[in-house]
Amino acid sequence: MRTLLLVSLLAGAALTGCSKKDDGQATEATQAASKVPTMTVDELDAALANKACDPVDANGDRTRKKMGVIPGAHLLSDSETFTISELPANKDRPLVFYCANTHCDASHEAAAKAITAGYTNVKVMPAGIAGWVKAGKKTTSI
Repeated sequence: MRTLLLVSLLAGAALTGCSKKDDGQATEATQAASKVPTMTVDELDAALANKACDPVDANGDRTRKKMGVIPGAHLLSDSETFTISELPANKDRPLVFYCANTHCDASHEAAAKAITAGYTNVKVMPAGIAGWVKAGKKTTSI
């Protein structure tokens, strides 16, 4: 029964998890965002266990309520219009951005904005919160 519930949640997140609109046109920011280094779910989990980075959640409230958040994540108000003050002050601290899943680019765009603002150690976890949940990792409910 739990497996069925998890599959249902993941399917829903894959279909509705990303709040960004895709108009089919790659912007300059989207192209730059695609060059951000990536990290797997297991790599992020190990880095968090060693307190070697901070996770940054680029999801909207709907996805956060449905899937949860990675414990300790900085929650952005919006992946495009968040203010830099929502990020940690230390621009050298490793940050790993994530959003809903591999079909969402909100984390890439937020990461690119952080790089533009002078953050020097930025990565993205493309699997997103759906991949995190699928791997059985701990989440926090909001």
